[in-house]
Amino acid sequence: MTMSQKIGILIADDHTLMRNGIRALLEDEPDMSIVGEANDGREAVRLAAQLKPNVILMDIAMPLLNGLEATRQIKREHPEINILVLTMYDHEEYFRQMLEVGAAGYIIKRAAASELVAAIRAVHNGEAVLSPAITRLLLEDYLNREVSAGEENDPNALSAREREVLQLIAEGKTSREIAELLNLSVKTVQSHRTNLMQKLDLHDRGDLIKYAIQKKIIEL
Repeated sequence: MTMSQKIGILIADDHTLMRNGIRALLEDEPDMSIVGEANDGREAVRLAAQLKPNVILMDIAMPLLNGLEATRQIKREHPEINILVLTMYDHEEYFRQMLEVGAAGYIIKRAAASELVAAIRAVHNGEAVLSPAITRLLLEDYLNREVSAGEENDPNALSAREREVLQLIAEGKTSREIAELLNLSVKTVQSHRTNLMQKLDLHDRGDLIKYAIQKKIIEL
């Protein structure tokens, strides 16, 4: 595999030991290459423009410019760059804000190494990724809210295949895993995902999970 075929990764974190650890981990992956490191948000914005990485691992709490504003600026100028948040914060307000400004995924630093590697590949392939810890927060949020108008839609309006895809999404499967299980192309699975959100008036994977629980398509 040539360097141009590898996933080019920029690490943005103000802790040198964390950057070194991530670099050591990812350099062992044959399809990944570390193209640069930033120790603050301003440097992350500058290097994103200069290096054009495929994926940026973005911390939230950084000096000079925090990860939220850095993500906002990078996505405005370079929407093709996928940003994966890698942070110690598992609070709802943080991940909602990061996803709103364009982050493709949100992983907690205590996650297993294999989870981080899989998340990088997923966001590079255009998928959204949430750490299991964040998914649990979404479920708790659902249980503490009244049923929304979007959740009142009838699942019978979905095709059999769409209901299958919905269940697998809610169970945490990626588009690639769903494609393999259902013997479909990844593009077809992503098309089903888009149709599901349009039919049910839902907006992200968290909404799909809440809907699937409310309709007893999956169980807690």
